[in-house]
Order: sequence, then C-alpha cells, then structure tokens
Amino acid sequence: MAIATGAYGMCGRWIRLRAPTFPSNQKINQLRIMKKHEFNYLLVAIASIFIVVLLLANCTKTDSAKQSGTGDGENQKSVKTNATGFVHPGILNTKSSLDFIAGEANNTATQRYQDYTNTVLAYCNSHSPSNAYKSNVVVAGGITTDDEIHFKGDALLCYALALRWAKTGTASYATTVKQILDGWANAFRTMSVSSGNAAQPTLEASWAAPTFTAAAEIIKWYVPANGQGAGWTDAENTQFTTFLNRLKDQYINHVADQHYNNNWDVSAGYAKMAIGIFEDSQTVYQNGLTIIKNMMPLVIAADGSMDNEICGSHNDCTHFQYSLTGFTYAANIAYMQGDQTVYTINNSRLLTGYNYQYGLYHGTVHPSCGQTCSPNGATVWPGIEIADRHYHTTETAYIRDLADPYGLPGGDLGFLGWTTYTHHNVP
Repeated sequence: MAIATGAYGMCGRWIRLRAPTFPSNQKINQLRIMKKHEFNYLLVAIASIFIVVLLLANCTKTDSAKQSGTGDGENQKSVKTNATGFVHPGILNTKSSLDFIAGEANNTATQRYQDYTNTVLAYCNSHSPSNAYKSNVVVAGGITTDDEIHFKGDALLCYALALRWAKTGTASYATTVKQILDGWANAFRTMSVSSGNAAQPTLEASWAAPTFTAAAEIIKWYVPANGQGAGWTDAENTQFTTFLNRLKDQYINHVADQHYNNNWDVSAGYAKMAIGIFEDSQTVYQNGLTIIKNMMPLVIAADGSMDNEICGSHNDCTHFQYSLTGFTYAANIAYMQGDQTVYTINNSRLLTGYNYQYGLYHGTVHPSCGQTCSPNGATVWPGIEIADRHYHTTETAYIRDLADPYGLPGGDLGFLGWTTYTHHNVP
C-alpha cells in the first residue's frame, strides 16, 4: 500500500512524496534480463570503438610513414604531399609508370624487356661508378673533360641503376646509387673552367642536376613490387639537398646572366623544376617553370624555326634538339604534376618546333644559314620519344621512328635517355 508523505524540497517548497511500490518477482526477472542485454550491448559497443581507434591509429601511422620515407607499403609516396601538392616520384617517371614498365619488362617475352636489355641493362653492364668524387669539377667549353665524364657519367649511371632497381627490387642496385649520390654530395663544392666559355659551369650544372635528381627521386620515393624501399635516410636527404642547392645557387641560377635565350636557359628551367620537386619547393619549381614558359617563344619562332640554335656559332643539327629535349622533359614533368600548359602554350609551340625538325629532315624548311639536316643516319635526341607519346602526330611519329630504342644519342652526356624503355606506349 502506498503511503503519502511530505518533505521540504528546494527553495523551501513542500513536496508530496509517495512511498515506493515494490515490483513483483516476474518484473524483477524481466528487469534482470533487460540489464543483462544492456550490459552485453555495452560490451559490444566498447569493443567496436576500440577496434575503430586501432584502425585509425594504424592509418595515421601508415600515412606518416609514407610522408617521412620510412614506410614500405605498396602505395608508398604515390600521392601528393600535403605541404606542396607534388606527386612523388615526379621527375619524368611516376609510381604508376614505373610499376607498369617493371611489370612488362619482367616478362622476357615482351618488347619492354628488349628495350630494357638494350638500353638500361647494357649501360649498367658497361659502366661502373667513377669513385672520382672531387671538391672541384673542371669543365671546358667545346670539349668534354675527364671530370665532366665522371660527374655527368655518374649521374647517368645513378639513373640507370635506379631504373634497374625499380624493375628488379635488387637492393644492391639501390645501394650503389646511394653510394654515388653520397659520394658527390659529400665531396662537391665548386666548378672551374680549363678553357673556353667562362660561364660553362652554369650549363654543366644544368645538365647534371636533373639527372642526379631523377635518380634520387626514385630511390627516395619508389617501392618495388617486393615491398622493400631503398631506405633513404634523413641524413642522406639533407646532404643531397645541400648538393643540389650548391649546383642551383652557384651555377644554374646564373645561366640567365648570359642572356643567351637558348638551350642553356631551357636546361636551367628544366633543372630547377626537377630540383623544386625533389626539395618540395614550389618556389624553385615555379621559377623553373616560368623560365621554360618565357623561353618557349624566344627559342622557337611562330613557324617553328630555331635559327638561334641551328645557325650562329653552332651550324649543326644538335643544339636545337637540346632545346626541344629540355622543353619536352619540362613539359612531361609539369604534366605529371597536373599542368599540361607547357605542351600547349603559344599555340602548341613545342609541337611546332618538332614539325620544323620534320621539315628539316625532308628539306621543306631552310634555316637562314643554309644548314641541312638529313634523316639518313641522323642522331635524334630522346626527347622525341616523350613528345610522340603526347602528341603522336605524323611528324612526331616519323622522327621517333628514326631511332629505336632511345638510349644516349651518340653517347652524349647532357640529357638522360632510355626513354623508349620508360615512356614508349606507357599509359
């Protein structure tokens, strides 16, 4: 029986209370069952939350490893970094392109395997690290010094070995690349000129830097199919970045001082774009991209002619291809970073330049100096492989088919090659 009672509550008000009503045994059992179910639900909920927290923590740890270079997952460093928006690897090759060519080249029945064997593997098997790491690299205008062969040759070997490592996953190749990079980064301080143009170091640095950088970009960011990264350390990164900045600040930045407006400037722009990506510096990258865009209409006229490269002190069929290759490599880098404007600016002026090369080989265009360029036995620079991959016109396909596969034209050390292996028919 309920008994009414009374008491003073808050604020001094009289509150009427009722005595408690006791439940029956049946209700007590129902309450016990409900409590048990509620407790079980609570345990499930707590366990679910714990699992979610663990998954989130693991994702955060994995993402941190991808950014820092310590992770070794399949998709390591294939996305844009938060700080700069750069794709890594992002200098001429991406993770997807390296995955693709490795997959094809690891099948001996493919053309990719033949291209790899005849270019990259052949170079690796016929070259060794110079071990001639010097504080001062002596260069010269018009000739190639022993120091240049060691310096630029080691850069090319680094790139070839990086491609070999990306294909095979064999750790010793990456180790050799790092040894060469560390050797030059630790030793190099200056360049000097033994003869010829006093500004020659600015060009030599512009040629060597992007090749060294393309190799380091693969070693730093790529993870082969076996899931084992190269173990690029913070100390190696700091030392190599210092090396790149020496090349850039002491030499590459001073190409513009010569006011040549030719392949020197193009090479400098391409080099700074590559350095900017490796260093995650939008400032350096954009500066290089600006050079490339400014040079495009100055080097290649509206009709595609390049008299300043073909004629003058050159009178050859080589220097204009330096410009075309530098522009093309820069265009490819920008394209991988989500910007295709180098391919399209000035009414696709780069394509117009290749059309002019086609005309040179067919005798339908004539430089002011009367220089002729025959397609018979012509030495064609490897930029055409990448240009044809993008444009694939009758003209670019014709030039591209003059040589196959593309390695280093005539053993030239200026620009990295092997573009048939890395770019031909790559999606």
